[in-house]
Amino acid sequence: MTDGYDVIVVGGGAAGLSAGLTLARARRRVLVVDAGDPRNAPADGVHGFLSREGVAPAELLAAGRAELLNFGGELRAGKATAARVIENGFEVDIDADVVRARRLIVATGLVDELPDLPGLRERWGRDVLHCPYCHGWEVRDQRIGVLARGPLSVHQAQLFRQWSADVSLFTHTHDGPTDEQLEQLAARGIRVVPGEVTEVVVAGGRLSGLRIADDSVVGLDAVVVGPRMAARSEVLESLGIEPADLEYEGHVVGTYIAAESTGRTELAGVYVAGNVADLQAQVMAAAAAGVKVAAAVNADLIEEEITAAVARHRG
Repeated sequence: MTDGYDVIVVGGGAAGLSAGLTLARARRRVLVVDAGDPRNAPADGVHGFLSREGVAPAELLAAGRAELLNFGGELRAGKATAARVIENGFEVDIDADVVRARRLIVATGLVDELPDLPGLRERWGRDVLHCPYCHGWEVRDQRIGVLARGPLSVHQAQLFRQWSADVSLFTHTHDGPTDEQLEQLAARGIRVVPGEVTEVVVAGGRLSGLRIADDSVVGLDAVVVGPRMAARSEVLESLGIEPADLEYEGHVVGTYIAAESTGRTELAGVYVAGNVADLQAQVMAAAAAGVKVAAAVNADLIEEEITAAVARHRG
């Protein structure tokens, strides 16, 4: 049993490290637990992060860890699997250890659940993409294929048309676009390719196209697919906090943890930050959320300390 902390932050990504850094600078005893499995590990660089455009994900995290430690925060490599409410706080199981804290921030992010298509997972984050604001510039003017997975696919195709005039929408195993959508796609020069996609084709270490059920191959430089995004909620579920479905036009596109704008969940003392609560947050937004939630947690602790100080003063 490790001595108690003011705050344990579960998750060592942009949100978790930002929360830890903010709390360390607030002179809190804070522990950040990092399982070492960042969502963006396959990506060549982080994009849209002001002043750090294109930085390698591992480099950004290394800088964040160094800053956390420089201000007295603590970092532990390990996996938090469960937590429990105890008097004056929480216990968290971290591998074979049990650690106590007065408050808990969960910044475990999400998991991208991809279609079961040969070759797709291996290219994920490289030339199989999902976010135009993360990767659109890098595939500008290239041949882009959008693999339909639900109602967002037509919207994705229209978005990526901003970056390239050569965009194709593969209907795959899903219903084709509506008549209105077909007209909109045609008006912007976006081709619709019918037929089930059977394989992501790779040549020379790079994606080269998609193979259709009739064995024909459509040449491409990049493929866009909308993953189902599932919040990493194991620790939260152990506390009775269940993820909610995020729906778009009646289709579930992911799960997230509902919280107040401060990151506070339904269970007092437990907060969330980053992709576990906001599936659309890019790295910079996740980092900003970590700062905001840490400030809310620090304010919460101060209120508790004021109450205790007044009681002692009166005594």
